[in-house]
Amino acid sequence: MKADFLKILFKKPAIIIKIINGLFQDILFQSIYFLVQIRHRWKIRAVSKKTRIKVAFFLIHEPVWKYEVLYRLLVKNDRFEPVVIVCPFMVYGTENMLRDMNQAYNSFLDKGYNVIKTYDKDSDKWLDIKKTIKPDIVFFTLPHPVTKNEYYIKNFMDTLTCYVPYTFQTTYHYQQNYNRFFHNVLWKAYYQTTIHYEIAKKYSKIKAKNVIVSGYPGIDLFITNDKNNDKKNENALKKKIIWAPHHTIEGEGLDLNFSCFLRYYDFMIELATNYKDKIFITFKPHPALRAKLYKEEIWGKERTNRYFDFWGNNNFCALNEGNYQELFLESDAMIHDCDSFMGEYLSLNKPVLYTYRDEYVKDRFNDFGKHVYDLHYKAGDEDGILFFINEIVINGKDEMKLLRNIWIKKYLLPPGSGSASENIYNDLKKELNIDEI
Repeated sequence: MKADFLKILFKKPAIIIKIINGLFQDILFQSIYFLVQIRHRWKIRAVSKKTRIKVAFFLIHEPVWKYEVLYRLLVKNDRFEPVVIVCPFMVYGTENMLRDMNQAYNSFLDKGYNVIKTYDKDSDKWLDIKKTIKPDIVFFTLPHPVTKNEYYIKNFMDTLTCYVPYTFQTTYHYQQNYNRFFHNVLWKAYYQTTIHYEIAKKYSKIKAKNVIVSGYPGIDLFITNDKNNDKKNENALKKKIIWAPHHTIEGEGLDLNFSCFLRYYDFMIELATNYKDKIFITFKPHPALRAKLYKEEIWGKERTNRYFDFWGNNNFCALNEGNYQELFLESDAMIHDCDSFMGEYLSLNKPVLYTYRDEYVKDRFNDFGKHVYDLHYKAGDEDGILFFINEIVINGKDEMKLLRNIWIKKYLLPPGSGSASENIYNDLKKELNIDEI
C-alpha cells in the first residue's frame, strides 16, 4: 500500500510540489508568528516605560469608524496621545480615493479630532507614518489589503497592532474575515461576541490566541444609554426610515450578491415622493456602491450622480454618505440588504426589514448572521416593503420587539459592567501597566 502511494506521487509530481509548498508555507508562518510574539513582548516592555504613548487609528472610509468612545477615553488619559490617520482606499481609482479621504479628514477635523491626512495634494507626497508619527500602538479599521502597503500591517510588524472589526461579521467569508495574515499577526483582536470568538477559534491558524471578546464599540452609544433610543423626530407626524442598500449589485457581488439596489432604486424614489407626508427616507448607501455604479457598463458617473443628487437635494428625503450614529439614533426603522448593519442596527431594538435578493441568502451567512437574519422582517418584492412601512412602521405593529430585546441581552451586551470601548481601554492599561489617573 505504501509502495502504491509512492508510485502515485512520483507519477504526479504536482502533488509532491503542492505538499512541499504547503509544508514550507506552514513552517514560514510559524517562524514569522514566533518572531512577532517576541517583538510584541519586547514592545510591551518598552512602551510601558514611556511617558506618552502614541496611539494611531488608521481610518479608511468615515463610515467604518468604530473608535469614537475609545478615542475619547484615551484623550482623557495623559499617558496616551491618540491621533487619527486618514489612509487611502486604493480600489476604485484616484477620484474616489481623494473624495473619501477629504470627506473623512474634514469631518473629523470639524469634530475636534487630532487628525492627519496621509496624502498632500500640493506636494503630491505621501506621509511616512513610521518616520513622522512613530506610533507605539496602531488600531486598524479594515483587515483587507486595500490601502498602500506603507499603511498596512506588514509595515508595522514591530508595533503593537490592534483591530476592532468595522462591522458585525455575518457572512460565510471565514478565511478573509478571520484567517488572513493580518488576523494572525495582530497583537490584539477585539471581537464582538462569543459567537465570533468561536468562529475565529475554528478558522484562524493561531486558534484565536490573540482574540479578546470585548463587545462591539460600534454600538456603545446605542446600548449603554437608553435615552439615546428615545430621541424624538423633528417632525413627529413623519416616521424616519433609513434605506441602506449594499454594494453587491448584479455583476459586482463577489459570491454574496446581497444588494437589491438595482431592483428597487426607482421604487424607493416613488416611496419617498408619494409618502412624503407620512415618512422621511434617508438614503444610506454602502461606501462602495457609488464607485461601482460609476462604471460605464453599469450606470456611469453622470447617471449615478443624478440619482444621488435626488436624495441630497430634496427636502422630503436625504442622503447620508458619512457617519451614521446620529442617523441611527433618530430613526424609527431601517430597510436594508447589508451584512454589516444586521447586528448593528438590531442593537437599537427598532423594526428592521431585510430585502432578500433570493431565497438562498441565509445560506451565505455565518452562525451569527443566521440568528440576526431571523430577527428581521423580510421582503422579496415591493408589496413586502409597503407592508413593512404601513403596518410595522406607521401603524406600529412591531411583533418582533420582544424577541430582539432577548437577543440583545443575551449576545450584544458587552461582558462586564462597562462598555465595549471601556473593556478595550482597560485591557490596554492592564497590558501596559498603566494606572488610572
